[in-house]
Amino acid sequence: MEAEKQPLRLRRIGIDTHQEPVAYLRQDCHVCKSEGFSVHSRIKIATENRSIIATIQFITNQLLTNQEIGLSEAAWQLLKADEGEQVHCSHAKPAESFACVKSKLAGKSFEESSVFEVMHDICLGHYPDIQLATYLAACSGTHLSPPEVLAITKAMVNSGQRIDWNIPQVLDKHCVGGVPGNRTSPLVVAIVAAAGLTMPKTSSRAITSPAGTVDTMEVMTPVNLSLEQIRQVVEQENGCLVWGGSVSLCPADDILLRVQRALNLDSEGQMVASVLAKKIAAGSSHVLIDIPIGPTAKIKNQSAAFRLQRLLVATGEALGIEVTAMTSDGNQPIGFGIGPALEAKDVLAVLRCDPDAPIELAQRALIIAGKLLEIGSKADEGEGYRLAQKILNSGAAEKKFMAICEAQGGFTEPPVANNVYEVTASHNGIITYIDNRFIARLAHFVGAPVVKTAGLEMQVKLGDQVVSGQPLFTLHAEAKGELNYALEFLQQHPDAIRIEETWL
Repeated sequence: MEAEKQPLRLRRIGIDTHQEPVAYLRQDCHVCKSEGFSVHSRIKIATENRSIIATIQFITNQLLTNQEIGLSEAAWQLLKADEGEQVHCSHAKPAESFACVKSKLAGKSFEESSVFEVMHDICLGHYPDIQLATYLAACSGTHLSPPEVLAITKAMVNSGQRIDWNIPQVLDKHCVGGVPGNRTSPLVVAIVAAAGLTMPKTSSRAITSPAGTVDTMEVMTPVNLSLEQIRQVVEQENGCLVWGGSVSLCPADDILLRVQRALNLDSEGQMVASVLAKKIAAGSSHVLIDIPIGPTAKIKNQSAAFRLQRLLVATGEALGIEVTAMTSDGNQPIGFGIGPALEAKDVLAVLRCDPDAPIELAQRALIIAGKLLEIGSKADEGEGYRLAQKILNSGAAEKKFMAICEAQGGFTEPPVANNVYEVTASHNGIITYIDNRFIARLAHFVGAPVVKTAGLEMQVKLGDQVVSGQPLFTLHAEAKGELNYALEFLQQHPDAIRIEETWL
């Protein structure tokens, strides 16, 4: 009997491999022997109705019998099978499109047809993580030309569903990132939707930051909505704040983002393709892009920002959407909170017009919302900020935000962490430098964004005068071990917040 005709029984063994499909087998399994499978082999697992591609790992204990195959949670969700169901396993055919990726590494340009093949194979799971990483490396830096970026964007849009709102104007915004605590989207959506404009915000989870819009929003309300649920929320409230991955908008991009997060690797062209593909797939007609500039932000200087602006606008124009790109100050964190629950706390403080709310976060949200109100013809040019401020101060934005949360499944106040630790100034002086990347990494070390309550709360800004022993920021953690780990990291980087000495 052929090896692929010999079935194995499925076991759901409850291992979280994030979005990577992994299959677990005994090394003495008859299929492993006959097929010559080894660790990291790529195999096709097929039921009568469905098949997936997964990466093999071997089990050496009695967790599985040699008649069973275990699936990670990601693989189980993809296969949509039942416990104990029989499957057939065989070697997965290598993705022929990977030759295009190797050619790109060798210095050749992507053709539009080859990019479509690459994205198609990525969506089908034909690329293991090492090949996904190779693709991202080939696209890193400024290695993609404008025609290549356009081709990748088109291919990503075609990789999943596309929403049509059947109205002439659908607004959206995006920040290219690199600045912790820049949680403007919930505020902007609330203000713009309260003004009567349509703004369905679909976002990704955090890539390299301690929290994304979705990570913050799911502290307060459900974000995993179906397409029909999203439509109902938007029809009722003019806006939403949901996870785009729940409705398969640009699934190729979701797969790439998982690996990009692990690599902590940015690519100008891939960033443009990722951002615009998701906006187009979400049905946006007008998009405002915020580009923070700073020495420890993603975009380091004005020339890099200008190059990115041109690429964003030109790619959007070629694909039929209007893109407006603006620059902003990326020299320091924006809000006080860094981490999902702490950023949610900041958002609510601004919406509730709390006198202790972070002023910089409120101002940046008002600038972005004001520009969108002008684009949406709700305010004359130069008058958008004033209208946005009026909507916020009147309580209309808070009311709209709560209505959106209720429509998405209900509102919950952000939780708090079990452990906190104040980090204080070692001497008198003026705050002259704050390292955004260090602050973000420190928030990661205490558990953000996976642990929703974890992160840190800034208590100083650039230019502040401090005295020895004054709090600089407070760490929030659920586990003391994570808190101690962060403190060890902090000791190794004493200049992440620079205090120029003065004598007070």
